[in-house]
Amino acid sequence: MTSPATAPPDLPSPPFLAVPGIQNFRDTGGYPVSSAPNKIVRRGVLFRAAEPSQVTPEGISRMRELGIKHVYDLRSVREFEKEGHARPPREWEGAERIFAPVFLDQDYSPEAVALRFRSYASGPEGFKAAYMSILRAASAPENTKQPYASILSRLASATETPPAPLLVHCTAGKDRTGVICALVLSLCGVADDVVAHEYSLTALGLREMQESIIERLKTTEEAFRDNPEGARGMVVAVKENMLTTLEHINQTYGSVEKCVLELGLLTPESLAQLRKNMIVDETEADASGLVVDWKEHAKMLL
Repeated sequence: MTSPATAPPDLPSPPFLAVPGIQNFRDTGGYPVSSAPNKIVRRGVLFRAAEPSQVTPEGISRMRELGIKHVYDLRSVREFEKEGHARPPREWEGAERIFAPVFLDQDYSPEAVALRFRSYASGPEGFKAAYMSILRAASAPENTKQPYASILSRLASATETPPAPLLVHCTAGKDRTGVICALVLSLCGVADDVVAHEYSLTALGLREMQESIIERLKTTEEAFRDNPEGARGMVVAVKENMLTTLEHINQTYGSVEKCVLELGLLTPESLAQLRKNMIVDETEADASGLVVDWKEHAKMLL
């Protein structure tokens, strides 16, 4: 398990990790399970990040040290066609890249999202609409890749305990990645407030990229040419965005668990196995006794 010395400067570790060439790289484990005292989400299994097209040899070595065997790329074909020269898929020896698009043929780059959801930049209700569309697209029967079901099934493996470490990413590692990570944490019993905090850490993880993304939106998309605050709202990961989404899921389905089961992303048996795989006592050796100090980290977002 990594030590705080390996974190990027000015970012809390855990959960952030220094992987040269990849922004917003962090471990989703270490968060407390609200219904089970002294239990946390297993660390060192589910990692999330922005796209890895610029990863350096040192970054690849770091991911090998972390044991990452599978890399789930949630971007669409249209994104590769549009931006393949700038952000091409990357593969490296020892890890399998799994093409797992949430949207099969739609361009879902940050710029395209801005146009598809004009309200996306206007607050939590807009993000809720976008995130529910992500969830529907990821679980739609016509999406033969079934990206979220594939990730959840790997975490629920009954033959590999603990599951082999995996990395999930989209373009910025904020929206499509944020939804699946929120589902996993919720299924493990992490409180909504903590799940939403974990999502909001992307505001720290994308700090170096944030201004360049905003400038790109302002210069390439008409909707934001005279609306810099709208562009910023589109990029920043605000805790309330995920809280509003989770509240909507709970109101619509009854709970995240019922939502996942109804959408066919897991069976009751595989859900039980996922929890067995991903929930550990905080004193277990593979958890390193490290619980994420999320309340302290939240102060960095004020």
